[in-house]
Parts: sequence; structure tokens; C-alpha cells
Amino acid sequence: MNVEPTVAEARAAEWAEPTGLAFALGFFFSFRIFIVFFSVTVFGADPRTGAAVTLAAGFLLLLVVCFQSLGCATRTFSSMFRISSVGWVAAFLAFSGCSFLWSESASLVTSLAYWCGMLADVAAVLLLLRSGSVDEVVPAILKGFIVSTCCLAAIAWVMPADATDLRLGDEEFFNTNQIGNACAFSILLAQCLARRKQGRWGWAIFFLAVTLLRSLSKATLVAFVASEIFLLVLDKSIARKIKLWVVIATLITVFIFWGLFQAYYEIYTNAGNQAETFTGRTGIWAFVLDAAIERPWIGHGFDSLWKVIPAFGPDRFEARHAENELLQQFYTYGAVGVILITGLYGSLFLQFRRLPRGALKVVFFSILIYVAVRGIAEAEPFDLLLPLWSVVLLSFLAAQAKAEEPRRSLLAQRIDSQAD
Repeated sequence: MNVEPTVAEARAAEWAEPTGLAFALGFFFSFRIFIVFFSVTVFGADPRTGAAVTLAAGFLLLLVVCFQSLGCATRTFSSMFRISSVGWVAAFLAFSGCSFLWSESASLVTSLAYWCGMLADVAAVLLLLRSGSVDEVVPAILKGFIVSTCCLAAIAWVMPADATDLRLGDEEFFNTNQIGNACAFSILLAQCLARRKQGRWGWAIFFLAVTLLRSLSKATLVAFVASEIFLLVLDKSIARKIKLWVVIATLITVFIFWGLFQAYYEIYTNAGNQAETFTGRTGIWAFVLDAAIERPWIGHGFDSLWKVIPAFGPDRFEARHAENELLQQFYTYGAVGVILITGLYGSLFLQFRRLPRGALKVVFFSILIYVAVRGIAEAEPFDLLLPLWSVVLLSFLAAQAKAEEPRRSLLAQRIDSQAD
């Protein structure tokens, strides 16, 4: 479907393109993983205060977006929700909100605040897209996210490494999995922008890739490598010479960090927290699955795992999530959750599949591969591994690419006819 406004609607929207605000929103989406750590270490605040500041910043941004989007709009909400994956996002938010009626959360008020924060993310993106063009809003948000992640990566490098396992970041408030995922996701988004010829991201991708490797986030690294292999093999827009140099640079970087990998392997196998190793994950999976089967249809409700299920192992490890995305949704929302996550990712898959062959289509599928592989051993306590706000952005990008194809084909035919 055509997600771009008509000529009349475009003229009505000529007040201003919300690119600056969109950039700020994207910057916040990445930088917020650092706010709690910053508030605790710099200001000595309680972690709850840092979390409250993060949520308050998100709500403030939404308020600014609401004021900015007042007046003429380039598209209606009804047309936006006709995009199937955006509809599934709305369904996920609606059911997760309804689950508070039976949620076993340790604090319903706190959990409700987190749910409102997730809703605010999606609402802010939708409002920006309602009042601006896809070509302006989406790249601005993605650029903000990438620039913010580069800042976080630089901060992670200057921070002292964790003495217990040699990884980047702070284990409690700014951990290596957060850093690694932000870097990997930013690289995929930068590749998306590069395929659309919206900026040069080579050095940013290189810096983020090295930071991802240094983070030693295992599940993230495996998922990222799988997605990049898919991209390098199928993306015909990348010259063979460049692909060769990418492989060579990767091997050189791995060689440079080989000593670090060996040291980390020794710590991981001999002195690591067993609840966080693969064998520890299987114990968490088994416990969560048994608990999920007790309420198989609608689950235990939003945020019903943290501080609810018992701690694991001699280290008394408290699981923040189920360490598997599908299992997390099954535990939280039961069979309905499985339907929701299958429908959401499935609608994205079908939307990407309908796109014409090209580099952008390959990047879209590489993002899905990254999320699917990482979801085997990771999850999010509230959101999905592919955040709901990013599902909306990718949906609009895909819908626009589909709508532009007839015009590109017509332009190509005119060029060919003029050449003849």
C-alpha cells in the first residue's frame, strides 16, 4: 500500500519536517540504556531514581512530539494501522495492557510505568510519521540511534573492563549484552541507510563492529555473524573486492583479540556465574516452561517474572527474563503471546518478501535473522528483541519501498526508450 501522502496532504504538511525531533528521539532510544548507570555512579542516586528519570525523559519526548504534531497531518491513523505489522504492534500493546488484570508482577504500579514507557515509544514514532514524510522521519530516527550508540561505544571503551570476566561495561546497570546489542542493531540500521544511499556509514560500522567484538556478548555475536554472512552472500550490490576486504579485516581483528578470547574462555568455563552460562540457561528454560504450562492460555501477565520466580544456583541469580524470546512470550501471555509474536514477525517477513529484489530487501531479512538467532538465548523483560518502535519504522520503510517500485520501473522504461 502507498504510505506516502497525496499532493494536497504534502502541501498541508509543509509547516516543518520534524527531523531534529526525530533525531533526538532516536538518540534517546539508544542512550537510555546508559542513564541508570550514569545516575548511580555520577550522582549516587538510587537505581529506581535512574529508571524513573529514563521513563520521565521518554514521556517528556512524547509530550514534545504531541505539541509538534498538532495541526495538519500527512496521513491518518487508520491508514497507518492498515499496515499489517503496525496492526500487530497495536494488538501486542493492547493485550499486554489487558494482562495487568491478572499479572503477578511484584509491583503493578512500577510495571504499569514500564508498559506506559513502551507505549510512549510507539506513540511518539507514530505521531512523527503522521505529521512527516517517511523519507524525513525514519532516517532521522535511525541516524539518531546510530550516533547515540557510537557515543555509548566510546564510553564503554574508556570504562574499566569488568575484572571478573574481562567484558565491557558494568554488569549491573550497563552490561555487555546491552552494549553488544546496541552496536549490532546500529550496524544493521546503518547498513539499511547505506542501501538507501542516505549517508556514508563505513567508519561508524567499523567502530561499532570492533566494539561488538570486544564486548564478548556471545549470543549477540553469534546472531550478528549469522546475519552478516547472509547479507554478504546475497547482497549483490557489494562488490566482491569489498566482500574480500571485509573478511580479511574480520580475520585480522579476531587475531588481534585472540588472547582476550582465550582468557575469557578460561574464566567462562571455570569461574563464571553458572546461572549465566549455557548450562545455567537450560535450567532457567526448564523452570519457566514448567511455570508457563500452569497458565497456558493467557500467561502470567506483564512483568511477572522479575522478583517473582526464585533465584537460581548458588550465586542466587535472579532472572530478568526467560533467556528465550518465544518462551518469554509464552510465560508472559500464554498461547496468545505465541500467536502475537508469530503474527508480528510473520507479517514483517511477508512484507519484506513482497519487496522487489535488491539490497534493501537483503538487509531487512538480515535483521530478522539477527533477531531470530539471538532470540534463542536472549529476551527482553517487556519489549521484543526487535523493539516495537523499530517494527513500525521498518514497516513504513518496506511499505514505501513497495509503493515506489512501480515508479522506478516506469522511470527505467522511459530511460530505456530514450536510449533506443
